[in-house]
Order: sequence, then structure tokens, then C-alpha cells
Amino acid sequence: MHYKTREGMVQAVDGISFSVTKGQAVALVGESGSGKTATALTTIRLLPKNARILGGSVNFSGRDLLELDDVQIRELRGKVISMVFQDPLSFLNPVLRVGDQVAEVLRLHMGMDKEEGRKHVIELLKMVQIPAAKEVYTYYPHQMSGGMRQRILIATALACNPSLVILDEPTTALDATVQAQIINLIRTLRKELELSLILITHDLGVVAEICDQVYVMYAGKIVEHASVYTLYKDPKHPYTQGLLRSNISVLESSRFLETMKGMPPNLLDPPPGCRFHPRCPHVMNICSNEEPPVFCVNTHQCAKCWLYEPMIKYEARP
Repeated sequence: MHYKTREGMVQAVDGISFSVTKGQAVALVGESGSGKTATALTTIRLLPKNARILGGSVNFSGRDLLELDDVQIRELRGKVISMVFQDPLSFLNPVLRVGDQVAEVLRLHMGMDKEEGRKHVIELLKMVQIPAAKEVYTYYPHQMSGGMRQRILIATALACNPSLVILDEPTTALDATVQAQIINLIRTLRKELELSLILITHDLGVVAEICDQVYVMYAGKIVEHASVYTLYKDPKHPYTQGLLRSNISVLESSRFLETMKGMPPNLLDPPPGCRFHPRCPHVMNICSNEEPPVFCVNTHQCAKCWLYEPMIKYEARP
């Protein structure tokens, strides 16, 4: 997927592939600008006007979503695939009551009338653990806390009982206590409703709480894929290792917080070879010349890194 800018074409998502099975929770992890949200917006075709999808497919229940017309994708979006956005205050209309905003989804996709929709929304608000649901139905967004607004977006996403829910940084800008509440809510709803989830985050702690599989993204590409347990126990890609080292743990309070040197590349002119090589502590000569393929280092883990080339040893670059 590309963005057309004044400076040129930016390839925000480049040749990635992943799958989500029924009831599975998958995480897309990486720094800001790695292509996580662009991937999600491509999935539901909710892209800005300067975006271009120049190839690939998004297969869902036997249909390629990229081949659907505007009417077909609107019928699917919100009903079959829904999304919880990063900033609730930006996606809630400030002049409409929150209950009416959730009910609008039911009216459009389920054909419910006003009273039927109101009753269903109140049940949804109870399901996402909002107290005094009947009263909260009449609130405006500014009357609610950040955690309550996030619960309203989750209720909206679940209103039509979708098959797949995409969560874009659902705990960003929330304090630690509210973050824990939202994580527990997502985990509970996933189990009760048998939801399939795509979680977009840079927080590996949230991933450990919710997800089964992890895809690590860097500069528009997936550089590692593993089960959650395997990734935390033995990360293979140097970028993944750096992400894990930069996480704060209460079990290692005496350890200094590590950071990765450098910055993600400018995707107007990405570096040749492996895109991580300018920042990699294990860089070799081949890394700056040839893009690595995906090496499956075991049955649960694959990494896009020349360190795992099975036949040839390469001399480290000075």
C-alpha cells in the first residue's frame, strides 16, 4: 500500500502476509510508522484519498475484500469486520449522545428501530462493564472519562456481533489502572464471544496479556512471526530483541532501560538490503546489499534476517 505525497510515493506496507483464524488473537507490533495501522486500514478499505493499493489481496471468508465495490465494503465494515480506533474522542461525535451513536450502527446494519436499538445499546454498555448504563446512554463524550469512551468504542465495534475486530492501540493515553481494566475487558469478551482479534500496538506487555501470535513489523515489512510464548522466550530478529530489551519490567528494576540506536528509515527512500541494517548490532556485508528472505528457524517462528541463512556464514561488517 502506497501514499502519494508531494515528495513522492511512500510504500507504507510492502509485501506482508499474515492470517487470523477463528477465535485467534494476532498482534501487529512495531514502532510508530512501521505500517501497523496502514495494514489495518487497508484490510477494511478505510484509507485516505492519497492512498493507493497497487497489489495483493485481503481474503476474508472466501472473498477478496479489495475487489468489493464501495457499497459491498460498507455493508461489511462495522457488521462483519469492525475496528476500535486509537483516540475515542476523535471518533465520537461531540454533539451526539453516545448511546445514539452506538444505536446508529444497529440501525444501519441490523435495521433496528429507535426503541429496539436503545434496549440493545444498554445491554452492550452493560457487557463492556459500564455502570449505570441507562444513564450513560444519555451522556455526551465530554462527560465521560477516557476509559469510558474507550468502552463506548468497544461496544460500538461489538454491536453487530462481528467475526473480526481490529483494535488500534486500545490502551494508548490511558493511565495504568484503566489500561489494566481495558485489557481484562478485551480478554473476557474475546473468550465469551469467541472473537477473532487483530491487535495493533507497540506495547509488548499488552500483547502478552491478549494474543496468541505476534507479527513484528519494521519499515512496512514483517520481520518476525512467532507464537507469543516463543517470541518472549527466544526472539530471533535483532529488531525484536531490541524491542524486548527496551521494555520495562518490575522483575528487573535495577536494569537500565535500553534503547535502539538510530531512527526508522524514510520510506520515500528506504535503505537497500535489509531495512534494519543501519541500526542493527549484528550487521554483515550482505545485509546492506541483499534483502533477506524469510527463514523459518523452527516450527513456531520465522525471521527475515541473514543471521539464519542455513548454509553460508557471512563476514561481519566493520
